[in-house]
Amino acid sequence: MTTHASHTGAEATADDAATPSAGHVLLTETPKSKKAAAQTNALVAKLWNYCNVLRDNGMSTIEYVEQLSYLLFLKMVDEIENDEWGGRDLSALVPADYNWKSLVSKRGPELEAHYRAILEHLGRQPRTTIGTIFADAQNRITKPALLEKLVVELIGREEWTVTGTDLKGDAYEGLLARGASDTKTGAGQYFTPRALIDAMVDVTRPGPDDTITDPACGTGGFLIAAHAYVTRHHVRDMDIDARKAYDSGSKIWGNELVTGTARLAAMNMLLHGIGKSDGASLIDVGDALAEKPSGRHASLVLANPPFGRKSAITVIGQDGELEKEDIQYDRDDFTATTTNKQLNFLQHIMSLTAVNGRAAVVLPDNVLFEGGAGEKVRRKLLDEFDLHTILRLPTGIFYAGGVKANVLFFDKKPPRADGKPHTTVTWIYDFRTGQHFTMKQRPLTRAHLDDFVARYKAGEPLTARAEDEDENGCWKAYTYEDLIGRDKVNLDITWMKDPALEDADSDLEPEVIAEEIVRDLQSALAEFAAIAKSLGADVDIPEAEEA
Repeated sequence: MTTHASHTGAEATADDAATPSAGHVLLTETPKSKKAAAQTNALVAKLWNYCNVLRDNGMSTIEYVEQLSYLLFLKMVDEIENDEWGGRDLSALVPADYNWKSLVSKRGPELEAHYRAILEHLGRQPRTTIGTIFADAQNRITKPALLEKLVVELIGREEWTVTGTDLKGDAYEGLLARGASDTKTGAGQYFTPRALIDAMVDVTRPGPDDTITDPACGTGGFLIAAHAYVTRHHVRDMDIDARKAYDSGSKIWGNELVTGTARLAAMNMLLHGIGKSDGASLIDVGDALAEKPSGRHASLVLANPPFGRKSAITVIGQDGELEKEDIQYDRDDFTATTTNKQLNFLQHIMSLTAVNGRAAVVLPDNVLFEGGAGEKVRRKLLDEFDLHTILRLPTGIFYAGGVKANVLFFDKKPPRADGKPHTTVTWIYDFRTGQHFTMKQRPLTRAHLDDFVARYKAGEPLTARAEDEDENGCWKAYTYEDLIGRDKVNLDITWMKDPALEDADSDLEPEVIAEEIVRDLQSALAEFAAIAKSLGADVDIPEAEEA
């Protein structure tokens, strides 16, 4: 098993609007202090209060964070230009006619009109980081008085470049997390629980020599977490030039289908000290599945592809009505042609991972049991890769309800001369049975995954895991022969029973039990529909509904 090695770091300097200084990089080596946490919470609360004002005017949280991104960027560029210790002329990046000073010099309708002009101008930038942030930018604040309040009273009164990177980045991320809970906008599909991200990063152990990517990066959580891990664990081994090169983002990139979400990812990474505002964009925008990787592979892939089984595009029919057409990607690097989005993402990640690289990807249960294309992909995964670990996730940790998911950890190996499969044993950790979480009453924390991380034994040979195996517990090994011999190579394996659901005297709250039953029924319906469809029945496989 490959034992090398996805949130947090932008301190702007005179060199760039978001390039951290060497001194700042050291800040991420120690856990956040209570004072820093309090500062972050205070800033999030302040930003959130303004969000509430705008929400009353019909703006969603994510739309508010978009507007905040534009204004924060302009303000930080202005502060850098006017830094008394060495200001830098950034007029080539943001011309004087469209900078922060030009904005705050105006009031009322004139301010709103100029704000629109700024967004339009900066939106024409090439695909640099600033180009990604301002791509298709529009003013969503319909009342000039509210825009003026945001510009003058919130953004204008803070000194953002002197605010610590952890503070700015964590505050921005805090807003994104709150936006994810806005189920009406569907923003939760871009949000992976921080606790899960951190555990996945802790066991894959990113290093400074790794090239790291996420082909469905959402707001950039995995990429930021991987950068933070490298900074925290390897910064003392890197000289100044190496640190600057790493923070430039040359070894970290992502892909996002939605322009608005890519904007949030680019700003999130910039605020965490990754990339340069006038440098190449670290976020590619478009359909990651459209083409096979050409010349750029990653030694570490971290991903949680969007939920929903089908890949589709919107087309205008002959009658002028909008319709959805399922996509089947015809790629010669894919083992199976299918419209199943998660299977396609898994195949894409298998191609995207460099030889001797590794991947950790969140996938729903249907990828583990679906026949046809699913069986073909699983056979290839077991034969040509080392699928050494599966983490079965509990329900209640994602904003999309009824989702039963897993994390697959696998390494990509060069072909064996003897033709034997690369997978010899797969360890399964059942973190689902007996676990009950909800987004509000009992959210998942990093501590809940401590046992899995300990038993994973990152950096040690697979044989070291045997000492923790428990035939009746949550950690169990299956040989290649065990798995390949199962009907349709079904990897959806469970051996534990949940005592709480069988115990009338369980300490679980009734609403938690009820929610668990609803999710089980939703999942069972999807599984039966998938089986019926594989047998030729004309049925639609239901998507997960929000709980």
